[in-house]
Amino acid sequence: MGESEEYRCWEELLPDALGLIFRNLPLQEVLTVLPRVCKSWGRVVAGPYIWQEIDIEDWSQQQSKPEQIGRMVELLVARSGGSCRRISVSGLPCDPLLSFIGDHARALRVLEIPRSEISDSIVEIVAPRLSNVTFLDISSCTKIGARALEAFGKHCKSLVGLRRVMHPIDLANKLCQHDEAHAIACSMPKLRHLEMGYMLITTDAVAEILGQCRELKFLDLRGCWTVDDKLLRDRHPGLRVLGPGVDDCYENSYWEECSDYSDDDDDSSIYSWEFMDDVDDYYAVGSDDEAIWDDGQGLENLEVRFYGGGFNENFAGIDWPASP
Repeated sequence: MGESEEYRCWEELLPDALGLIFRNLPLQEVLTVLPRVCKSWGRVVAGPYIWQEIDIEDWSQQQSKPEQIGRMVELLVARSGGSCRRISVSGLPCDPLLSFIGDHARALRVLEIPRSEISDSIVEIVAPRLSNVTFLDISSCTKIGARALEAFGKHCKSLVGLRRVMHPIDLANKLCQHDEAHAIACSMPKLRHLEMGYMLITTDAVAEILGQCRELKFLDLRGCWTVDDKLLRDRHPGLRVLGPGVDDCYENSYWEECSDYSDDDDDSSIYSWEFMDDVDDYYAVGSDDEAIWDDGQGLENLEVRFYGGGFNENFAGIDWPASP
């Protein structure tokens, strides 16, 4: 390096600047590599600077042990220090985890918890603590229904986006979900973006939603085979409706291309990795947290994702698969 060149001391960057940089790295590297570089980087990883957006959905889908997901959520939410604005995790295994999020993430605006094992009763308790949420993904959460939707709508007054996409297997024992549609209509008047893929609803149920949610701009009904989409389009010409057919697919997700929340990590999240021992001692991670990372878990536990992507209230489309 020439004498005129200025040496950059990366360890001396402000923590919030380092946090912005580190958010672009894979979760594995952030938790197991960065803390070993230097103490200042370790303090950034242990603090809230990186964890204002917690996106571990890909990682969580590969975990065969629910307790690993729970411990990771608790670890990262606690590190956010109450500043977390987005949480994206698949398969919350129990009610206490939603309660933990409600207690420690009061600033939350985006909550994406598809395929979670949460109940109506816990949502009714926790929803008042999530009043800042503007977008909610509760797809394939089979243990909740109209009661939970009503609670979210009642307490999340700024809710403008809802994803309640189901899989046909989720609905094997259901006859209809008109009560859920009624709950959406009565409690979520500010909705602008609504995804109801494969829900068991009729044209009348959707018409009730449109009659109450007058700001709705985008409605995804793919897989809702009993809905007359032509009638809806005729009555609401300014509304963008997709479905009930599932031919409308996009090559790229708007979320991935344009959102600040997008994750460019395309390979590390499909594998588990080993948590390094000496990270625990200095950076206040519990000594038993290394069990979060399992050795030898490969693609045999890979879970197929039927519905993905994220939400941006200026967008009215998502990636969608062929009908299962």
